[in-house]
Amino acid sequence: MHIDSRFGKWLLLPILALALFAYLGATVAANAQAVTSEHITVVAQEPLSAYGAPAAFSQSRFSPLTNAYVLPPGVVYTSIIYENDVNHFRPPNHIFTQEIEVGLPYRINLAVENGVQRFDGTTQDATFSFEARYAFADWNKIPLNPTIFAEYKVGIGRILVDEGPPTPAKKFGPGGFDTSNDIPDAYEVRLLLSQDFFDRIEWALNGFFEQEMAGDRGREWGIAQSIETPLLRTHAEKPAANGKAVAGEGPYEEILKAGIECQFRSFTDKGIRGTPFNSFVIGPTASWKPTRATSLDISPLFGVNHKSPEVQLFVVFSYLFGRGGEGHEGEAPASTRNR
Repeated sequence: MHIDSRFGKWLLLPILALALFAYLGATVAANAQAVTSEHITVVAQEPLSAYGAPAAFSQSRFSPLTNAYVLPPGVVYTSIIYENDVNHFRPPNHIFTQEIEVGLPYRINLAVENGVQRFDGTTQDATFSFEARYAFADWNKIPLNPTIFAEYKVGIGRILVDEGPPTPAKKFGPGGFDTSNDIPDAYEVRLLLSQDFFDRIEWALNGFFEQEMAGDRGREWGIAQSIETPLLRTHAEKPAANGKAVAGEGPYEEILKAGIECQFRSFTDKGIRGTPFNSFVIGPTASWKPTRATSLDISPLFGVNHKSPEVQLFVVFSYLFGRGGEGHEGEAPASTRNR
């Protein structure tokens, strides 16, 4: 196994940032407990909401394939994403992604993302990304809640597998595929649309366009779409003026939901602009929230044409830090004081 360590320092950035957020949160909580030992206030355990949006649209990633709306200000979203692309013409391509996103005021999110790739016996630190997101209005003020997303991706590894046709002649010689070329930098823009219907149907659609800045100047555009419905949910506690939250009377908290999602993508580079490499995958998706802060999402997707992957498996584990600035505060019951 070969690990490309030329840019290994990029791997430390998400880990250090996460540690910093956890340290600051623990320090603030400890200080608050010391100052208010005789009288404290608590935040009732309502589902997270960004600018009036349901919890499903307030946690950065709606499903493994789609993003939706924005985070509440003050909330930090972290995730580990695993993708396995299985093709009939090459070995599986494994991608591990670390992501940290921060909710800011005025419906703005900022994020960093690091991708590690393992392909045909080689493991490398492949890319590092800077991302920003902006929602045009509070939830339901504009139909479909449009949100724009922009990303700049820094290539820090080598091209191990071609995104286009499987055997471009210029890339092959006696030694097989030429893996000496560096991954080029690229930019991507997306339009995120999302909406809930009848309190039972949740939908998100992402249109995307990505352009490489060098090399073969690969270009990709496509559409990803997800639709889900809750299978198991419960009412959260409802905050009261006297600080005694009433169980079973607050907004819904989703525990388990399932649905279907799909993605169409069209790829070209400077040598095949007139003959795009199109693929389409579709399959089930499921999401389980073991706690209010954690979520596990799984999507096994299947190709429908010979240019598509046979199987694309996505697994996302995420954790949310903070409750944002929109919670409802109330006085703690006497039994919880001085703890």
